[in-house]
Amino acid sequence: MPATSTGPLGPTGPSAPRGATGLDRHLTRTERLDRLPFTSKHRRLLAGSGVGWALDAMDVGLISFVLTALARQWQLTPTEVSWIASIGSLGMAVGATLGGLLADRIGRRQVFALTLLVYGLATGASALAGSVAVLMALRFVVGLGLGSELPVASTLISEYSPAHIRGRVVVGLESFWAIGWILAALIGYFVIPGSADGWRWAMALGVVPALYALVVRATLPESVRFLESKGRYAEAESAVRSFEEPAGVPAPDHAPDAAIDAPVPPTGPVPGLWSSRYRLRTASLWVVWFCVNFSYYGAFIWLPSLLFAQGFDMVKSFEYTLWITLAQLPGYAVSAWLIEAWGRRATLTTFLIGSACAAGAFGMASSVPAILAAGCALSFFNLGAWGALYAVTPEIYPTVMRGTGSGASAGFGRIASILAPLAVPPLKAAGGTGLVFTTFAVAFAIAAFSALGLPELRGKELEEL
Repeated sequence: MPATSTGPLGPTGPSAPRGATGLDRHLTRTERLDRLPFTSKHRRLLAGSGVGWALDAMDVGLISFVLTALARQWQLTPTEVSWIASIGSLGMAVGATLGGLLADRIGRRQVFALTLLVYGLATGASALAGSVAVLMALRFVVGLGLGSELPVASTLISEYSPAHIRGRVVVGLESFWAIGWILAALIGYFVIPGSADGWRWAMALGVVPALYALVVRATLPESVRFLESKGRYAEAESAVRSFEEPAGVPAPDHAPDAAIDAPVPPTGPVPGLWSSRYRLRTASLWVVWFCVNFSYYGAFIWLPSLLFAQGFDMVKSFEYTLWITLAQLPGYAVSAWLIEAWGRRATLTTFLIGSACAAGAFGMASSVPAILAAGCALSFFNLGAWGALYAVTPEIYPTVMRGTGSGASAGFGRIASILAPLAVPPLKAAGGTGLVFTTFAVAFAIAAFSALGLPELRGKELEEL
């Protein structure tokens, strides 16, 4: 019998945990997936989805550096800068809601590939923008693609991940966000200051996701739960067996198009997000999403500009932002470990409290060491909280409404990401950077309290309804 080894995400050999062997042929396909060890097939799925996730982050990060250069080159007012930052979030709010609905109707993989194509082409076209109006229109289209992609990718990963490490794998997916932001910071540091058209070259690099959409469409599997919900049992069985094979788990004897292993479809109307069964978790989740979006986009979209306004030159402000961004990686790593050791709710709440403290400290920082220390702490805790939030969100709804629920919560949160960049200039005028980050600290504290209303689903199978 092959020995069990241990990888960074958990057991990787076929003997741990209990697999869908000949004795387990009565298991449903989703139960067979839940009991598999973490294999090379899971790693390829995580990497394939993660690259798309990193490209998303690179686009979001690039605009924060581009805005600093544009404000100087085009002589933009703080209000114009705010609207350019916020219009993308408006697109993300619409895209997240529509993307979740589409994912429950045409499939997770299809929407994932489509959204990469949309925002990649729009970002590349932004390099040719000659006016604020054109740039804003393109940023809205970019937002549509970005907003649709993020909840769909996390839903797909969540539905394929073994139950005992599902949260850790989803946080692993979210950690690719840090890679994308680091890429954006490197482009901001080396490309944008190099010439007057440096920001155009930076935006042109955003066309890469459009090319990657072809890879996603050709290589990533469709969700087994989605395929079964549409009666596509042969495809669902083929997908499950492709994950069992690397684990050394023998396939069951039944015909691949058999419906016997599929969950029984729900009878009667499907409960809504605000039905009595899901009301508390929906309300809690939406508040957390709103507050985390408000603080994150308010702080990080404006960070290079705020540092520039404090007297640092553009290159130095970009350098400090790069160092602060690097602290995201250990934040994700610690969150990925704690989410299975402590549980989802405890990890999310802890990182939100840490984010509140770090935001308050950043608002009071005046020296370069204090700014860097508080900024790194904010990156560490805020992005660790994001990882936990993306792990929690797909778990709390059943398959038939998982994409819809994830998209709706993300869409509501995007409203805050629209408001946050607009709120920064008046807050800064009223009380300086201290008031700006005190406001973000309060938002993080509200999110931490709201997270207590979420269910704890560590190690449990995803609900089918």
